Amino acid sequence: MKFWKPAALTLALAAAYPGVALAQSNADLLKEMKALRDRVGELEKKLGEKPAPAAEKQWGMTPEQLQDFNRIAVKTEATEDNLAAQGFKGLTVSGFIEPTYIYNKLQHRAGFQFLNDQSIFAYDTSYMGSASIDFTKETDSGTKWKLTLTPNRGVGGVIGASIVQEASVSVPLTDLATRLIAGQIPDWSGYEYQQPTLNPFTSHNLLYDFTLPTSYTGAGMDVKTGKWEFKGMLANVNKTIRQEGEKTPVIVYRGDYSMNEYAGFGFAGLHGKAFNFNTSGSTAANLLEADGYYTRGDWTYQGQVGMGMQRQAAVLTDSSGTTFLDAKWWGLSGLMGYTITPRLQALARADYIRNKKNGGGLFGYTAFTDASGTAVPVDGRNGLGVNGNCIADPTLPDCATGSNRYALTVGMKYAFNPSTTFKAEFRLDGSNKPVFLDIKSLTYHKTNQMLGTSVVVFF
Repeated sequence: MKFWKPAALTLALAAAYPGVALAQSNADLLKEMKALRDRVGELEKKLGEKPAPAAEKQWGMTPEQLQDFNRIAVKTEATEDNLAAQGFKGLTVSGFIEPTYIYNKLQHRAGFQFLNDQSIFAYDTSYMGSASIDFTKETDSGTKWKLTLTPNRGVGGVIGASIVQEASVSVPLTDLATRLIAGQIPDWSGYEYQQPTLNPFTSHNLLYDFTLPTSYTGAGMDVKTGKWEFKGMLANVNKTIRQEGEKTPVIVYRGDYSMNEYAGFGFAGLHGKAFNFNTSGSTAANLLEADGYYTRGDWTYQGQVGMGMQRQAAVLTDSSGTTFLDAKWWGLSGLMGYTITPRLQALARADYIRNKKNGGGLFGYTAFTDASGTAVPVDGRNGLGVNGNCIADPTLPDCATGSNRYALTVGMKYAFNPSTTFKAEFRLDGSNKPVFLDIKSLTYHKTNQMLGTSVVVFF
């Protein structure tokens, strides 16, 4: 064994140096040999002993902490079971409120507007000053149920005396990307959203207010494939029920393509019969628009181009004076935003509608009346129709054509905190004809000015 090596080394040294070995007595040698043997014995004993296990370390929770954890786990499972039993599983609730202040120069109106009646729709009221609450439920099968309530200032306030903005279902068919959709759904055309939480300005662009549908009531499909999403419905437009003698619905659709995280484009259309205020019935209408967006760094760009026509929806009638002519129009809208700071954004928007055909007329904006209810060929508040002076003198040379409208809007949006946004804007509305009525002087002007500000609080 290797522990005998010191003894062997001692003997070798003694043999090599006999003089030293002889100098020591036999008793001394025996003593050294005994001590060496004892030392070797101790080492062998230690090697033969099994090492004692290391002290077991304490990991995880103490018994008291484990009891608390088990108690929490039981309560959590019970809460989840109760939520599921009461129908709250998969339910989300959100909402917003938007007090608004508006100044309109020629209307000589300034003040707050909030939850006001929507029976008279105008660009200086639109959907501004609203409050809304949204309930969305998704089941384990992927079916989505949605109910959005917006008193007076939503879709329901425009198409009828209803507080319902949206009431829809989305049912997955072959998979989650192929769905049946049905119910009352707000229009999906254009780049601008109705909700103030998604619309950077307080007001809306001209195309949004005057050339697009309000809502669809019907059923259809929503299909996603790759970067594309297609939606289509067979529906009533701006009506929750068809009247006597009305049988033809409209076909509405939208397609969206997401090019990347910065840019995308879409298109939407409507074809069929829609309500006509001139005839108090439905006439054929065709609408088509395309829109897109690009957001990169501090810059945001959005744009839209659209065109449309509707039978017997123009301001003027034919030579017989009994049949209204067809309305035709096209328009453009563009928005640009620059983020000055992470919370502050500067905004600019430009809109144009060419609407001269047959005295003018847009989708749902015909059959104008004055304050007394008398039929007139001009809407002096919105600036639509023929030269306002034609009411007093129909022989003026430009009484046979409608006005071409434009609007320029600049503003700021400030995110005060994650749930509060302040907005302010100045808007110049204009036309190539005097169509804006000054309600004090009762004279018509080519331009009007509006100031708007709002605070949007959401959750």
